[in-house]
Amino acid sequence: MNRIVTLDEFIIRRQMDFPFASGELTGLLRDIGVAAKIVNREVNKAGLVNILGVAGSENASGETVQKLDLYANDKLIECLKNSGECCGVASEEFEDYIPIPGVSSKTSKYVVVFDPLDGSSNIDVNVSVGTIFGIYRRVSDPEGPCKLADFLQPGTQLVAAGYVLYGTSTLLVYTTGRGVNGFTLDPSIGEFCLSHRDIQIPDRGNYYSVNQGYYLKFDLEMRRYIDHCSDLNLQLRYIGSMVSDVHRILFQGGIFLYPNTRKYPQGKLRLVYECNPLSFIVEQAGGKAITAQLERILELPVKHLHERVTIAIGSPGMVDEMKDFVERYSAPPMYKHAEAG
Repeated sequence: MNRIVTLDEFIIRRQMDFPFASGELTGLLRDIGVAAKIVNREVNKAGLVNILGVAGSENASGETVQKLDLYANDKLIECLKNSGECCGVASEEFEDYIPIPGVSSKTSKYVVVFDPLDGSSNIDVNVSVGTIFGIYRRVSDPEGPCKLADFLQPGTQLVAAGYVLYGTSTLLVYTTGRGVNGFTLDPSIGEFCLSHRDIQIPDRGNYYSVNQGYYLKFDLEMRRYIDHCSDLNLQLRYIGSMVSDVHRILFQGGIFLYPNTRKYPQGKLRLVYECNPLSFIVEQAGGKAITAQLERILELPVKHLHERVTIAIGSPGMVDEMKDFVERYSAPPMYKHAEAG
């Protein structure tokens, strides 16, 4: 029988993976693990404590806020304040970033970005949701408060990223740039335990994930690629929670698509809170993540906190295949842009 390895133990063992190993990032990841346990508890009893449904407001992205969004958001911030390892947070729920005062004489070196409850509208119908997070080493003066520039870093500068999936079991998956590992919450001991070591995404899969209801609103090249997936008898799976769809693809292979539409010509998903962290994870597992314009997600410049982008993410063979369709069927300016890249 294999010995149980808890998240805390694993993080401490891997501390030397970090280029600035001195315990701060280790503490920060443990804080996020604690927050995940608290949010998991509330997600699983949401119907009993009257935190289902909408909160009656909109977030910074113009979307209806669910009560559980606000709860998860508050708990994450509360836990990140405890250790003093984080000098600021940026959340999908807030228009601006939030500086966090220092604790004692500590100098905080990191900022955290997160989507507290991705797919939260699914809670009311008992469908899986998740928390997505990314961690950056600050670029501003560590002796002062954090600055906007700390959060507007490209995904290539992420030092860690992960997600927590609240489903039939609760999983925390994260990377620090040295591979991807998954931990399942054991409710009997209240600990995340190592359950998926060194996750590798298959080169191809039998699934494609896209909101096919928008098919006629997609560009020609994307419609052609979706037709191709259908012709291959690939199975369409779309949950409406990006973290859930990407989680399935990470383990079983496939491709997740959210291209531009007439309503969202720049794309709909947030670069900072969703696309960059999940792209970092998928790339660390051997996958790929690009925009519908064929740019690598992690290299995109970040102009503002709530910037939206298109995305194609998943098995490398399938992302490359999608790229071929875009180059073949897109208008000449796009084709030239792809060649130049």
